[in-house]
Amino acid sequence: MSDSRKAELERKKAKLQAIREEKERRKREKEAKDAEDVSSRSIKTEKDLRAETEEMLADLGILPHGELLSSLPSTNSDLSITTTDSFFQSSSISSTKFLPKKRVTSLSVVNVQQTNIPPKEQVTYNKQTQTASTANEREDGHFVYPTFEWDDEFPVLVYDDIAGDDDETSLPTLNTSPPTLSSKMTGMPHVEMVKPALTNVEVAGIKLEEKQPEPLELSEEEKHRIVVSPNFQRFFERSSRVIERALYEDCNIFIDYGGVDGEEKEGDDKSGIKLSLNRYFYDEHWSKNRTVTCFDWSTLYPELLVASYDHSEDSPHDPEGVALVWNTKFKKTTPEYIFHCQSPIMSTTFAKFHPSLIIGGTYSGQIVLWDNRSNKRTPIQRSPLSSNAHTHPIYCVTVVGTQNAHNIVSISTDGKLCTWSLDMLSQPQDTMELQHKQAKAVAVTSMTFPSGDVNNFVVGSEEGMVYAACRHGSKAGVTDFFEGHQGPITSVDTHCAHGQFNFSHLFLTSSFDWTVKLWSLKESKPLYSFEDYGDYVYDVRWSPTHPALFATVDGSGRLDIWNLNNDTEAPTASVCIKGNPALNRVSWSQSGHQVIAGDNMGKIWVYDVGEQLANPKIDDWSKLVHTIQEIGRASCRERV
Repeated sequence: MSDSRKAELERKKAKLQAIREEKERRKREKEAKDAEDVSSRSIKTEKDLRAETEEMLADLGILPHGELLSSLPSTNSDLSITTTDSFFQSSSISSTKFLPKKRVTSLSVVNVQQTNIPPKEQVTYNKQTQTASTANEREDGHFVYPTFEWDDEFPVLVYDDIAGDDDETSLPTLNTSPPTLSSKMTGMPHVEMVKPALTNVEVAGIKLEEKQPEPLELSEEEKHRIVVSPNFQRFFERSSRVIERALYEDCNIFIDYGGVDGEEKEGDDKSGIKLSLNRYFYDEHWSKNRTVTCFDWSTLYPELLVASYDHSEDSPHDPEGVALVWNTKFKKTTPEYIFHCQSPIMSTTFAKFHPSLIIGGTYSGQIVLWDNRSNKRTPIQRSPLSSNAHTHPIYCVTVVGTQNAHNIVSISTDGKLCTWSLDMLSQPQDTMELQHKQAKAVAVTSMTFPSGDVNNFVVGSEEGMVYAACRHGSKAGVTDFFEGHQGPITSVDTHCAHGQFNFSHLFLTSSFDWTVKLWSLKESKPLYSFEDYGDYVYDVRWSPTHPALFATVDGSGRLDIWNLNNDTEAPTASVCIKGNPALNRVSWSQSGHQVIAGDNMGKIWVYDVGEQLANPKIDDWSKLVHTIQEIGRASCRERV
């Protein structure tokens, strides 16, 4: 087996050797043929040049060399020419007999103008080091005087060969500029401008710019079709909102973190106990002369605030109800979202577990639902106007429950409580009539749920009574009442701050009787009455972070911050709004560092609360326990 393998290898080697010899033979034949072609071409060229030369001499009247010799006379063989002079003399004499008569040529001196036109320089670049051409490369006529053609040129020093030959022409030129010394004559380095090399990315960019087609011109009809398309509307709305946020940002890009600009300026009391105006929200078209009716904050995006507005008598053709979503994070002055409906909106809230949905209660008795993901400003759902649902104004609407089990709870001024599902607003899941001692219905104006409770709630009424009620169980309906106000209840709010002690049984109420009262669900009489007011008190709200802090607003344009641990006779901080508009609503930001107030002219005022006032101290919880005990003892003494 191995012998046959070796024999096969030998045969293949022999075959390869034969193929190599055949290739060598063909190569030699080709070289010989090429050499013959070159020699034949050179001989042909020499003959063509000789013929062309003889033809030019004939045109000048000079006979060719062969004809000149044939024209000489025959002489005896014994005649010899001994000198060169005699030969030329005889030949010239004899030739004159046969040459044609020559034309007399007149010569004159003329000025010749010479212009040097440098040839176009072909420049190529690569990724290697760029160097100038050598002297030998410039002597072939490609040398030009250096001129600046690019803004980013840089010089390259080239040392020329001094001993090289100077091939410049001797003819003078008409250039009037003074002659410059050549680098060959001086031996100095020659400076040439070399264009910087371009990377592949830059070259590709240049080619792309050259290949870009001209933009197409659209007709007016095509432009209008694009502008009104839903995709363009969504793009434009989102892009304009983002650009507007960026334009209104006011940041100091020259801040010195070394401490020069970081020092606290005089009068900047951010850490004190004062209220300082941060900004206000107002829209000339949508909120002008509209009363602010309700506030709510987004739980997912704490900077978003939704505000509902009543109708405007100055704009009878605009929608009667408006809800605007404002952004407290950015300095833009326009709302993030604008929603409206055909009935004044008396209450509004974010859907707690659906951040894109906003719920509104209207004066007509409808529950409306907006979605900020939709391009529509009108509700995507609404409840019917029927006897099964509300038929009176809805001043209270809220979302209670957990992520997996939550409902909308609403109460109208006829005392009807409805429970709704976000998935279906065609009819309520449950209804209940709030009545006191099975008598007349409770005309509800405000409602609040204690912190963490979804069943028990507290409502205020038009007759000045406060009622405790529950939604489910054997005692569903009104369970208790609290009497103390002499006018309609405008607001009620339960304690919401979480800490060392549970104060969820405490709640505050405001009224048209110019007072704010502190209550406990364990007592039927008010614990304390705050009477430092000279007008209707429209709203009261507990701080979400400080246990003893709450805010109030009244009809004279006054915003007050009370701290029960400091003083119960006068507010700790107070400010009067410019122009003294009636302040209808007040609310705290989730951080407790800002308080906002809405007036009857459509403006929302944002105030920063000093850190010493907003942030609770460690002992504030225990202090409040002591304060409540002192207030309770004082109340008992007054009754006795």
